[in-house]
Amino acid sequence: MKEKTDVYISGSSFTEDEVKNKTVIVIDVLRAGSSILTALNNGAKGIIPVSDMAEASEMAQNLDSASYLLCGEKNGIKIDGYHLGNSPFEYEEKTVKAKTLILKTTNGTKAIDRCSGAERVLIGSFLNLSKVAEEVSNDDNEMVIICSGWRQRLSLEDMLCAGAILHRLNGKKIPADAPDGAKVAYSLYEKYASSILSTVRRSNHAARLVSLGFEKDIDYCCEIDRIPIIPELKDGMLKI
Repeated sequence: MKEKTDVYISGSSFTEDEVKNKTVIVIDVLRAGSSILTALNNGAKGIIPVSDMAEASEMAQNLDSASYLLCGEKNGIKIDGYHLGNSPFEYEEKTVKAKTLILKTTNGTKAIDRCSGAERVLIGSFLNLSKVAEEVSNDDNEMVIICSGWRQRLSLEDMLCAGAILHRLNGKKIPADAPDGAKVAYSLYEKYASSILSTVRRSNHAARLVSLGFEKDIDYCCEIDRIPIIPELKDGMLKI
């Protein structure tokens, strides 16, 4: 039971002290978390999340050009000159196997970067929902869930996923003294648990992706337990 777990609505809604020495689950359903899971499941050596393009370029200069891929997006679109964008369908085995990926996204990698003082940083998504809940249920650390959000604002899909994790940890009743963020996420999931895909499709972020031609990404990112792995940040790199 993780009765005191708090949920933060965006990657900028918490201080570094609030995650220090804790186990953190970072959620970015659309799409960084889903792409990270897909890439690692398809054999990527590891993923280095970075918060800006300058940092990505600096990382790339220290690696053999045949060993890495520059990946990421700005406002949903692949960054000019990068190998891959942020659609999970780009991270095929033939493309990413044995490669180190340097990933920069608008929201997700910035949230991960701000969790550097945490004891553990895990990536959660609908794709690994049960696996991540199982992993943290056996973790003695205090836990927080960080929803990456969109440009410092709440994202419906991330809060819904956070609520789904809490539901798997706490069963059908959240403690009365749970933090407000957890109560909101939990209540959201209770309301929409039977219609996750259709609910996410109505979100602001999904609408943006549809307008950019990424509609099929939404369906994929809402699949439950498709990829039962746990990406964890170790020495600056996400691995399984």
